[in-house]
Amino acid sequence: SNRPGARGLERARRAGVPAQVLDHRTFADRAAYDAALRKLIDGYRPELVVLAGYMRILTPEFVHHYRGRMLNIHPSLLPEFTGLDTHRRALAAGKSEHGASVHFVTEELDGGPVIVQATVSVEAGDDAGTLAARVQQVEHRIYPLAIGWIANGRVRMENDRVWLDNEPLKSPVRA
Repeated sequence: SNRPGARGLERARRAGVPAQVLDHRTFADRAAYDAALRKLIDGYRPELVVLAGYMRILTPEFVHHYRGRMLNIHPSLLPEFTGLDTHRRALAAGKSEHGASVHFVTEELDGGPVIVQATVSVEAGDDAGTLAARVQQVEHRIYPLAIGWIANGRVRMENDRVWLDNEPLKSPVRA
């Protein structure tokens, strides 16, 4: 994590998963931080990098290094509502459904090819908090699903497209 107090660090430690902090505030700039982060991650020789609650924009060099091997989850039905405040923005737009998307990370913010999406209904009386809670429930379902597909060799990114079971996806899987 880039934040020493991140909740995921304690959860990882309790589960026996190695957890490290690389505080971005101790680096002169984004490029220096991303270079150090890359060195730290590469020490583990990962086949897949899974971002979870990571709210920093990564340099193009960092993203390119992990191209096709880095995932993110985003709390909207991409390509709608990239960036922040997705739940508030969905409510303000009068959407009847909202959701989450798992996508490969590319240089474009929240713009990589989407693997899987899940939807939730926007209910009367929803506010950003209640909607976020329902979206988070589907996030907890679809992120492990996408990771499992990759781990089992079913999903890959090729030529900026998602391939599932050796066939290019025409649209994201709805789960």
